[in-house]
Amino acid sequence: MQAVEALLSTVVDYIWGLPTVSLLILSGLGLSLYLGGPWGGIQRKAFFHGIQVVRGKYDDPSDPGEISHFQALCTALSATIGLGNIGIVAVIIKLGGPGAIFWMIVAGVIGMATKYAESTLAIIFRKIDKNGVVHGGPMYYIEQGLGPKFKPMAKFYALSIAIGSFGIANMFQTNQSAIILYESFGVERWVSGACLTLFAFVVIVGGIKRIASVTAYLIPFMAISYVVGCLIVLGFHIEKLPSLFVTIIHDAFNGSAMASGVFVGVQMAMLQGVKRACFSNEAGLGSAAIAHSAASTKEPVREGVVALLGPFIDTVTICTLSALVILSTGVWESSDKIGVPLTAQAFDSVIGGFGHYFIPVAATLFAFSTLISWSYYGETAVYYLAGKKAVGPYKVIFCFVAFLGSLWSIKAVLDFSDIMTGLMIFPNIFAIWLLSPHLKKQTKRYFEKLKNKEFVSH
Repeated sequence: MQAVEALLSTVVDYIWGLPTVSLLILSGLGLSLYLGGPWGGIQRKAFFHGIQVVRGKYDDPSDPGEISHFQALCTALSATIGLGNIGIVAVIIKLGGPGAIFWMIVAGVIGMATKYAESTLAIIFRKIDKNGVVHGGPMYYIEQGLGPKFKPMAKFYALSIAIGSFGIANMFQTNQSAIILYESFGVERWVSGACLTLFAFVVIVGGIKRIASVTAYLIPFMAISYVVGCLIVLGFHIEKLPSLFVTIIHDAFNGSAMASGVFVGVQMAMLQGVKRACFSNEAGLGSAAIAHSAASTKEPVREGVVALLGPFIDTVTICTLSALVILSTGVWESSDKIGVPLTAQAFDSVIGGFGHYFIPVAATLFAFSTLISWSYYGETAVYYLAGKKAVGPYKVIFCFVAFLGSLWSIKAVLDFSDIMTGLMIFPNIFAIWLLSPHLKKQTKRYFEKLKNKEFVSH
């Protein structure tokens, strides 16, 4: 078993290594320029319009789909705003130094273009059955957009996301949440696991509409609460922020003092920052496109501009605030802790007990939100592979595995899940580039109509 775990760990490091990271960044940068032109690309072109769409300015109840633009964004964010926003940022800083945060932000901004492309294609090629239920995502735009001969690639993608949904987005979330609650409050792991699983099951059985209804309330509450908590801590260290930003930029191009050599330091900062940002906001995985495909709209680009906001909220805002809290308090240098415990210590260093209570509760809510959204991603993939009859058993198995995750720590299972999740990137990016002429055409047409005020606003 040790040999298997070592092999899987090696494969994970390779799949999520420099070649994959480079593919994601270069693809995002290329899409940004190709779809939006220079001077900020599609991000600059679509950002503020995306905010208007999320606010409901262009909502039309008669448009095909199951959920609103706001609900689609919250569901997608529910999957990405997880324990990574609290724990992975601490790992980034420990491994790559302050400079890694600069590259994390850069990757987040670039990832906005990839998210735009994925979600626009998901609307173009989605299927709506006779009951009005939407089926969409990369497996659909691979098969529908590229043709039947690419169906094996679409099936491989669907299989990857179905298997991947049991690992980092399921077992890892309940496992870490159970550990945190036990260490902080003495709650038995089976109790917290059972509660998380029960609440998740109640939401999951209601399908995307119930999931979207829950996330529409949960995500704003979670995000605002966590941001406020970070701002409270930063308020005690506000005088450090100017020099902190200088350090972040300096180390991004010169390496951390903890690294042996400038080149090694810069490479480590860049790799850790970009890798963790891609892992956090899922730009390139195509998973969020499944949630966005359910949005009620006749205009594919309209949902694309909504999806574009995801990495900005998840990575550029929330992850950056977590990083600033850890860096400004100085615990990253003085503590031997890593992950969520390090973030909790940073909060505790300002107000005694703040991190002890606030972080476990936040982490549990973040874990729950990831759990319910990824169940929908896996459900959609299972439907594509085996039809409606397989969806019910999948939901039961998903919840059972979530409970097991709270009790066990199965590294091999998590590593295998990470491998399958990482493999999603390649068919997804390949399909996006082959379908980029569709994206270009739709983007040009939509923004011309927007400029000419041809859309009805409310």
